[in-house]
Amino acid sequence: MRPIKFLRTITNRAAREALALLPRRKRYRVFRYFAEYDPAPSPRLTLKIAETRDELEACFRLLHDTYVKRGFMHPDPSGMRVTIYHALPTTTTLCAKYDGKVVGTLSLIRESAIGFPLQRIFDLTSVRARRGNIAEASALAIHPDFQGHGGMVLLPLLKFMYEYCTTFFDTRHLVIAVNPKHIETYESLLFFRRLSGTVVDSYDFVNGAPAIGATLDLRHAPEILRKHYGGRPLRRNLHHYFVAMQLPNIEMPNRRFYTTNDPVMTPELIDHFFNRKTDVFATLSERKKGLLHMIYDLPEYRQVLPSLPQPCSDLKVRQHRRFSVKCPGRLIVPNDDGKPVAMEVSEVSRYGFRATTRQPVTPDTWLTAVIQLGRQETSLLQVRCVQDTQFEGSHRFGFQIGEPDLIWRKFVNALYDGRTQGDLDNATRFLSRG
Repeated sequence: MRPIKFLRTITNRAAREALALLPRRKRYRVFRYFAEYDPAPSPRLTLKIAETRDELEACFRLLHDTYVKRGFMHPDPSGMRVTIYHALPTTTTLCAKYDGKVVGTLSLIRESAIGFPLQRIFDLTSVRARRGNIAEASALAIHPDFQGHGGMVLLPLLKFMYEYCTTFFDTRHLVIAVNPKHIETYESLLFFRRLSGTVVDSYDFVNGAPAIGATLDLRHAPEILRKHYGGRPLRRNLHHYFVAMQLPNIEMPNRRFYTTNDPVMTPELIDHFFNRKTDVFATLSERKKGLLHMIYDLPEYRQVLPSLPQPCSDLKVRQHRRFSVKCPGRLIVPNDDGKPVAMEVSEVSRYGFRATTRQPVTPDTWLTAVIQLGRQETSLLQVRCVQDTQFEGSHRFGFQIGEPDLIWRKFVNALYDGRTQGDLDNATRFLSRG
């Protein structure tokens, strides 16, 4: 070891040991005081969704090497860490690329019929009580050449995660399962709160390593960050960094419609990663095989999914949607001088939809619904309320559509038949009203 590197290692170790002697609250204040970011990252760094075979494979290889080095998994013959969750259309893998090479990755796993990893060992009752979609941030890995460089890759990747979750992924609650050695970083800097005061001694998802679960409510995160970082110099103001700063390195997905996830797994990619390169599908339980068939209920996927020796009659779950939506709209009562009722549509079908409003709607009354499906596409429908559920001061209604218009029919058909976000855009390219 070179002398300078050796001295730096000794100094850092002594600093960590000294900090460990402080009470937790004071120790966390010290962590926050020294936290800083680069306001102008190198343009050689790009952050985007991993969507091509090469990008996904590079992410999975980086994750494999990182996990093997940390003892979180045994080496796999494929040289990749690929899990069943990576196959889901509700999972998005983010990547950081430096000069075109993947140097960081993180996966966001939204709740689905298969769930997400940490719910097997942590109780999420308190999180679910606050409503809102939950996503697990998992599979984080940074290339060794970019570790220990003041968060050169890690902080931009976390900012990408924050922006994607709050603006594109329709996520309120982030949950994580991390090694006890790293939990204080998430607690002190980002204000994650532990799901439990105890450590899970053996988490099978990471080769039996210990884990602590934690959660962050993204609805309240801006105010918490402002309270603790708002008055600090710019380079140490993490509120400005996560909430206000525009990072040109981030390439957000270019969505034409107001969908809230970005599926990328074509049949070809699924076959490549889960049949040919790894044995993930071959080791699944019969129940999970059945769930996959329900999730990918299109003919072109059946030939690459694991075969089902018998019908899975015990699968009592709702049909899975490959695309979720978050479309703004309004309800207009005919011959009424009152203001339109604003609503947000979250689920759609050919002859109905679910939407949330702040105001009640009279049931069994025909209304005009104006729904913004995308930046340029608006659907005009005659609907009536058939179901009302109240929560947190809002109403969640189910609406029946009288006769869907052309834009609605084409949009919903594309949601049913589309495989990836690109398929959805291409199938509905001609829908704009003149």
